[in-house]
This record gives sequence, C-alpha cells and structure tokens, in this order.
Amino acid sequence: MANISFIVWFVRMTALLICMSSKPWFVKGEQQVPCLFVLGDSLFDNGNNNNLLTTAKANYPPYGIDFPDGPTGRFTNGRNVADFLAELLGFDKYIEPFATVKGVDMFKGVNYASGAAGILDETAIHMGDRISLNRQLHNHNETISHMSTLLGNKTLTMEYLSKCIYIVQMGNNDYINNYLLPQLYLSSHMYNPEQFASILIQQYSEQLKTLYLYGARKVVVFGLGGIGCVPSELDMYGTGDSVCINSIDSAVRKFSDKLKPMIDDLNSNLPNAKFIYINSSSIEVPDPSSIGITKLSEPCCEISGTIGEGLCKHGGGACSDRAAHYFWDGFHPSEAPNKVTAERAYTALQSTHVYPFDISQLAQL
Repeated sequence: MANISFIVWFVRMTALLICMSSKPWFVKGEQQVPCLFVLGDSLFDNGNNNNLLTTAKANYPPYGIDFPDGPTGRFTNGRNVADFLAELLGFDKYIEPFATVKGVDMFKGVNYASGAAGILDETAIHMGDRISLNRQLHNHNETISHMSTLLGNKTLTMEYLSKCIYIVQMGNNDYINNYLLPQLYLSSHMYNPEQFASILIQQYSEQLKTLYLYGARKVVVFGLGGIGCVPSELDMYGTGDSVCINSIDSAVRKFSDKLKPMIDDLNSNLPNAKFIYINSSSIEVPDPSSIGITKLSEPCCEISGTIGEGLCKHGGGACSDRAAHYFWDGFHPSEAPNKVTAERAYTALQSTHVYPFDISQLAQL
C-alpha cells in the first residue's frame, strides 16, 4: 500500500507542476509533452483488436517480424506511425493500448486505435467486432474517469490533458470497408462521393468536438493516403496494369478536401483549440527509390487467400528485402514508409505537408 500511495502522490505532484507551469513542458532530447493519446484504425492499432471477435487482427507471425516484441497486434512488420511519433516526441517507451494499460501508465497516454474502425459505427461490420471512433471516445472518457480518481481532482485532470498531444487517423475504413463495397453496404447506392464525404466530415467534426470537450487542446488530424493505390484495391478493381485507381482516389479526395476547412472551423469556434492537419498524400515520398523503396505495389508478406483479402497468412512467409517494399500486406505500409510519414508529420519539409504547422511546433505551444 505504501508504494501505491507514493505513486499516486508522485503523479499528483507531477501533474500539478505541469499545470502550474507557464512555459511549454519541452526540453530538447527529452519528453516534450506529458502524454500522447492515439485514436485511429489499423494504421495506428498496437493490440486493441487482439482479443476481439474479428478478422481484423495482426497478433500472429509474420506480423511483427522486425518488432522487438514480435507480433503485438501492429499491422506491419515493425513500428507503425504512432510508434515513431512517440519516439520523436521523446517518450522512452511506446504508448500502451487501451486493452492492457493499467494504473499510472495511462498518464503517459493511451492508444485506442482499432483495426477496421471507422468514423461511422456500421463501417466494417462484416469483419466482426471493431472499436469505432465513437467507442474510442467512450474509452477515452473512461480513462479520464480513472485519472481523475487517481488525481482526486477533475479540474487538475483536464489541465493535465490540455498539455498532451492527441493524434487521430480516421476515414480509411469508411471507404475501404463501407463505401467501396457496394455488395455489402448501401452507402454508395444512397450517396454520391460528394454527399458521402459531407456526411463523414459532419460526423467527424462532431466527434473531434467531443474530444475537445474531454480536455484535448492539441490535436493532430491525419488525412487519408492514396487508397486507390493499395494492393488489395488494385487486386479487386484494377485493370491489371493500373498503378492507382483514379475513381477511388477521386472519391476519397472529396473527403480530404474538406479536412482543412474543418480544421479552420474547429480552431475558430473552440477556445484555445490547436488542431492541425497532416496531408498524408503530400508527405509521401515523391521518389520512393531515393530511400530504397523499389517495390510499390507488391505485398511483402504471403497473403491469406487473394490479395484483395489483404492480411498476411497465419505463419506465412515474408520477403527478405522488407525495406524495399512500400506495402507489408495488402493494405498496410511497411515500417520504412511509416518512419518517413512520422518524420515529415513531425518536421514538415514543405508548407503543403501540414496545416497550419507541424507536430514539433504543436508540442512547444
């Protein structure tokens, strides 16, 4: 009991000192913000789907072949973007998944991301259970309740959270596992691409406002990449010689084009809000071969069934030249492009990569 009392006292005092400080909690080379919270889909998931009844799982070989702990539930061969961002922000270990985080560890942050999750609750229902953005927000509220109990003060908890960074990546599955599956979902029969994008943005904006009400002030919103270029989509809808499917990218662009105006609206109408947008399409390397990536559409791992099914075969093989492959499986990037995405989101090389500024600047505010 004495050890627990000391930990609670230490957490309370640390949070109090952070909240009382008038300066940014930033020392070069050290942890730049008190905590990092992650909401998203399989691009950020690090284990929340492991015990769910779902086909969207990655807790088996060859996933994690290059990760120190082996297969953990990350949908790649090594680290994902959230892991690299934690490193860049100075954290000494990766952010724990909500499924396993306990006690004071939550004060460093929590990863709520879930493979197959979407902005819309019904997205990817054909895959089984998944933790939609609405459910992730519910889980974050539960975390806040636990933190408030440990600190003994809800106001202090909210002050603490206001200094943390939140990264959010949503929308991929609302296309891949909803709008682009007309045989399973009605969305593409009911709405044209412009209408569907507007529906997504309207709900996404409300969800981000909820995150703000839960104490978030520094929020990073990642846009969508080139969904029309992923191997699984090419396998299902490509013509055989396609590099990307223009009709898919055109539909997704309707959503992406609405993200910057959404960021402006949130920052204008929510006091002290600092939302930033990461243009995932523009930060992709123009010439992947310049960083050793020469295979742009061939999955590295052995795929279960057809490439269109997307995930690695349980215990299947994997290529030896993993750093040369952009895609690890039929949907997800390998560790190499994940690293580039994180680095360019943290320190933007061009003004078109981020809006209005990058993550390194957000950390210092």
